[in-house]
Amino acid sequence: MQIDYKQVDKKQLANDIDKIKKTIGKPTIEDFQHLKRVERWGRLFAILGYSIAWIFPLNILGAFLISLGNISRWANVAHPVLHGAYDKVPEIPERYTRKGFAKGWRRIVDWMDWIVPPAWDHEHNKMHHYNLGEDSDPDNIEINMEWLRQSNLPMWLRYIIIIIFAGMWKIVYYAPQTLSMLINAEKRRRGEAEDDSFLRLDAWNPLKSHGFRLWISCFLPYIGFRFVFLPLLFLPLGTDAVLNVLLASLLAEFMANLHSFLVIIPNHAADDIYRFEQSGKGRGEFYLRQIIGTVNYNTGSNKVDFLHGWLNYQIEHHLFPNLPLNHYQEMQPVVKEVCAKHNIPYRQESVFKRLKMTLDLMVGKTNLLVIKHA
Repeated sequence: MQIDYKQVDKKQLANDIDKIKKTIGKPTIEDFQHLKRVERWGRLFAILGYSIAWIFPLNILGAFLISLGNISRWANVAHPVLHGAYDKVPEIPERYTRKGFAKGWRRIVDWMDWIVPPAWDHEHNKMHHYNLGEDSDPDNIEINMEWLRQSNLPMWLRYIIIIIFAGMWKIVYYAPQTLSMLINAEKRRRGEAEDDSFLRLDAWNPLKSHGFRLWISCFLPYIGFRFVFLPLLFLPLGTDAVLNVLLASLLAEFMANLHSFLVIIPNHAADDIYRFEQSGKGRGEFYLRQIIGTVNYNTGSNKVDFLHGWLNYQIEHHLFPNLPLNHYQEMQPVVKEVCAKHNIPYRQESVFKRLKMTLDLMVGKTNLLVIKHA
């Protein structure tokens, strides 16, 4: 279903979405308790994983459990907290607010990842959310994959490249991409020339300023923590235990990359999703773009939502980015009603079907729909 973009009553759409916002209210201690419960699930998976990671072949199962803890920490905790979803909960600990989460030494316990939290905050919360589907959207898959889409490589090889990429995408793409966007923002404030891309030798060279920052803030802390410190904790059990934990950690990293690729990348990439050649104007057009530039996955219980990282409510998330996790289930039917009222397509399908559609877009078999002008 395509949309008659100009005929949508954007002013009324803005009023309808704003009415939904007013019903949400301020976050409560119950919202925070739900986050804590979800956080415990992720921690439990990680602890169970490491408890058997030193024993071969149980370390293979351990790797899977560790990977669940890894993706949960990012999608289920860091993501909503860094959007400020719980900032206004009465007497909430500062470490669960946007101001305090993963700041300084707390990065180790709050969210130790390849991605630097301030870089994620800038690239995702600002650049992606407020430029969705535009050329300035850093996560515009069609633009980012032009090198492969327009290549002369056979189609089967393009798919293989994407599958390999999915197993390490946070390392080779997302960490350097988010950091590069943050560095450009800093340069812009200083009035300096910005870099076009992180795909430059100096951006990876630890002897250059950009590359040094990538290694010292992204790569070395995570490598040191995940693949050196944690395995060495098992040294009293012998060197075999250390090696088994290292193997489990490497396998868990591969699994976590695949899992995060699965639930993140297809949200805005398929031949039924729109991109926009001009910037939007006003709240109504902004809301419209969040809906038609996004797709949801199957939703349901907390367990289903947990495995999707609550990214299966991506439409609602883009309309209400600072919404606590437990509100998405109740907001979804209301948003659906508004979409039906305005004859706006509300897309929701299996994440695996959407993955196939995304892969087709990435290799150049399909294209995004385009709104050429408002």
